[in-house]
Amino acid sequence: MLNVPPQAFPAPSSQQRVAAGGRAKVPLKPGRSLMDWIRLTKSGKDLTGLKGRLIEVTEDELAKHNKKEDCWICIRGFVYNVTPYMEYHPGGEDELMKAAGTDGTDLFDQVHRWVNYESMLKECLVGRMAVKPIAAPKEISSTRSEEKKQLNGMLPEKKVLGASAKDLTPSYDWFQTDSLITIVIYTKQKDMNAELVIVDCQDKRLRGEIIVDDHSYLVEVDLDHAVQEDMAVNIAEKVGKVEIILKKKDNIHWKMLGQPLESHSTFIKRMDRGLFYRKCKLVSKTEVTHDTKLLCLMLPKSTHLCVPTGQHVYLKQIIAGTEVVKPYTPVLPFLPLDFKEPSRHDGAHIYLMIKIYSSGLFTQALDHLQIGDYISVSNPEGNFKKSQVQTSEDLFLLAAGTGFTPMVKLLNFALTEVTCLRTVKLIFFNKTEDDMLWRNQLEQLALKDERFEVQFILSQPTKDWVGKQGKISSSLLTEFVKRSRKDSKVLICICGPTPFTEQGLQYLKDLGYSQEEIYAFTA
Repeated sequence: MLNVPPQAFPAPSSQQRVAAGGRAKVPLKPGRSLMDWIRLTKSGKDLTGLKGRLIEVTEDELAKHNKKEDCWICIRGFVYNVTPYMEYHPGGEDELMKAAGTDGTDLFDQVHRWVNYESMLKECLVGRMAVKPIAAPKEISSTRSEEKKQLNGMLPEKKVLGASAKDLTPSYDWFQTDSLITIVIYTKQKDMNAELVIVDCQDKRLRGEIIVDDHSYLVEVDLDHAVQEDMAVNIAEKVGKVEIILKKKDNIHWKMLGQPLESHSTFIKRMDRGLFYRKCKLVSKTEVTHDTKLLCLMLPKSTHLCVPTGQHVYLKQIIAGTEVVKPYTPVLPFLPLDFKEPSRHDGAHIYLMIKIYSSGLFTQALDHLQIGDYISVSNPEGNFKKSQVQTSEDLFLLAAGTGFTPMVKLLNFALTEVTCLRTVKLIFFNKTEDDMLWRNQLEQLALKDERFEVQFILSQPTKDWVGKQGKISSSLLTEFVKRSRKDSKVLICICGPTPFTEQGLQYLKDLGYSQEEIYAFTA
């Protein structure tokens, strides 16, 4: 199998499409759904075998519990007895057993970082790992107290990076007028843009995150005084300067910006940062097909967030008292048909195209949300790079069902901003005509832009269907995936359920396409 890039989108276990690559969902036995697991955790049954006691677990003790019928796993210093969860795990027992009797934190982060395991496994908690205390490094032991004393301007940089790395570490300053507070972040990047800046201001708590490749810099402060809900973010892209402008509620002089929070002024890997959520209001719900809806969520006024092409967000809901999180790939409200100017949708809304499953606990809960209800939405994640499209001459998009969702922004970006593209072709696989998403819009787009072509393929068509039928196959790909010129640079993106993606990858490999020419949107 081809080497699929990790942390690609759509995210693992998305209900829009099943995770592919190294990890696939497995069929669960009847009575082993998420709702069944939640019921079991609330039944009062002793799931740890310790009768409610919490214990300190040594490495030797942890290692003894490494069998399916007796399986303990450590995640971030906490040990869980996952034996009762084995039959409920969507990824199957074998996936859990990879971490049996060990510290499974790294493995968990690779596949499940977005899952709130504390909530899902709280009744399985055995206790903490017994660890020897580690002395704090001398060079950083005093910085926290120093920060507490002075959050009035530039803070001293943490001495945890080497000299060369420190030169690239962003920094910040702040100043005020009678009515405004301005925080200035010097990113030291020459290609800063709105997608790399995420700002939230909630109840006097300011959080500003700057994305720098696979790292992020964070300004996180409990403000000294209250501010108004309106907020402005200005970005000087060429010099890499970001301004966060807050309006004072009272026109008084601030003696300091506020108290630093734990992660304030840190520059670490994004994967180590942890997810941050804000509550978004559901403002509209539109039917797309018989089982798929387009949800429009409005961001808070005090949030600046732009989800990049090829990235996903996580939605979080409390279901039967348990926190449940699922990833989804945002789309556009529609396919723009005029590509003379880049499309600029207001940054105040996130659109999600979601298939509602009759037996899907999470999507059923989403479907029952009323206009005006709130749902928690995370920061974006994903590693898709636009440069992969910007250097291509032929772009092929292979989508099955709601595997179409990541293609929406990709189509818009490709046809709007990539001038070197000669052909853009979507090969869209569905069961029936009723399952086709945005069929009319796609056909209109093909008429408007001569570079774009869409090919619908149905696996269960009616007798009236005159188009192509079948499933993904080597012969279909040979027919529809062709370079416009013998030596043209090609990018083939594929997204859909596990069998579709795995078969497609193998067919493309057999047809001679290289790893660099293929991108699978999957875990």
